[in-house]
Amino acid sequence: MKKILVLGAGLSTPSLINYLLDHAKEQKWHVRVGDVSEETALKRVNGHPHSEGFKFDVFDDDQRAKEIRNASIVISMLPARMHFLVAKTCIRFKRDMVTASYVAKEIREFNEEARQNGILLLNELGLDPGIDHMSAMQIIDRIKSEGGKLIAFKSSTGGLVAPKFDNNPWNYKFTWNPRNVVLAGQGGAQFIKRGMYKYIPYHKLFTRVQRINIDGYGEFEVYPNRDSLKYRNAYGIDDIPSMFRGTIRKPGYSRTWNYLVQLGLTDDSFVIENSENLTYRDFTNSFMKYNKVKTVEEKFAEYLDIDPESFDMYKLRWLGLFENKQVKIKQATPAQILQKMLEEKWTLDPEDKDMIVMQHNFEFEQDGKTYKIISSMVVEGKNNTDTAMAITVGLPLAIGCKLILNGKIATTGVQIPTVPAIYNPILEELARYGIRFKEEVMEITEPNGD
Repeated sequence: MKKILVLGAGLSTPSLINYLLDHAKEQKWHVRVGDVSEETALKRVNGHPHSEGFKFDVFDDDQRAKEIRNASIVISMLPARMHFLVAKTCIRFKRDMVTASYVAKEIREFNEEARQNGILLLNELGLDPGIDHMSAMQIIDRIKSEGGKLIAFKSSTGGLVAPKFDNNPWNYKFTWNPRNVVLAGQGGAQFIKRGMYKYIPYHKLFTRVQRINIDGYGEFEVYPNRDSLKYRNAYGIDDIPSMFRGTIRKPGYSRTWNYLVQLGLTDDSFVIENSENLTYRDFTNSFMKYNKVKTVEEKFAEYLDIDPESFDMYKLRWLGLFENKQVKIKQATPAQILQKMLEEKWTLDPEDKDMIVMQHNFEFEQDGKTYKIISSMVVEGKNNTDTAMAITVGLPLAIGCKLILNGKIATTGVQIPTVPAIYNPILEELARYGIRFKEEVMEITEPNGD
């Protein structure tokens, strides 16, 4: 019997663990789920006869070594900074590892050692990164195989609330780590457009949005997402003149979010004194000049040049920026206080369903003509536990794990899912779960501006 070790049982794991348990008898698997919370681990396996849930401490060297040594394969769903310890131990005991996280520098340095030990460290096998790579590479490879030359590629993804449950003025609720949402974009962004490199600093990031349309769901906005250039090599398109990766939101989100950025409320670099005793109103006021006559709302609108009667101002009031409600967090950074405020407003209700939206745009030349392919995917969650985020992060990992255990993926070293042997079977099975892309192909006669 093959033993699958899942480390971490957080919000992204229900679909992953359920898939493994659903196939455990047929595939002769035993699934062990370890988490810092034994209660959470036991809840995930729910007494399944081919499973165990247990308390796991990744920093306990003896426990980590024992668990990995006794496993056939390891799926790490721990925070990204902890993958290094897991990968190091996997190499020691020659065990394959799968994660949904970006390849960190520390992991990349294991490439040669992993190869020498004949093991696979497969990363970026979730949603974004993950499904984005696989679905993009399938079309890129198809264009190349049919004699086309790719000249532009744009890929965007967003975790949103499903339309039926979109009932707040921001058209947004948390579907993943709230801290990551608050800190999003702080490294700025870079991409390439018609051969010209473009760089956007953080304080301008949310003013540089683009618009997309998805059939049946309407218009969305996209803001630039980090470094779009690093995947040119991984995708085999080093010489492409245009490449862009973005994050999808509903229209108007970025404009209003930018006011929070400009005020400094997303700053995580310093601590607010006496933060636990402040109200949200005090917190907001602390970023503005003293004025004994004007209200906090008046100063806020004047400082950021917002029409006091605008919808943007309504959204900011709705968020709670001016409420006389205590922060109650000691030694908090501005970003931590803002996150607490947002969690009180943007958390999914028990009956809510989330939604994942992804769209790729390809432009390519073939036989003297220029074509565009728009490939779009929308997945709605089943409930508050089996969210679209959990489904689209967890299922690719689970399917990849099955392929490795069954000898269908033979590569070794540090890898991401950009080769046909990995992406074709995973995308094929994902389609059976309703995770599929709709393509539109059209001929274009004029290039986009720069």
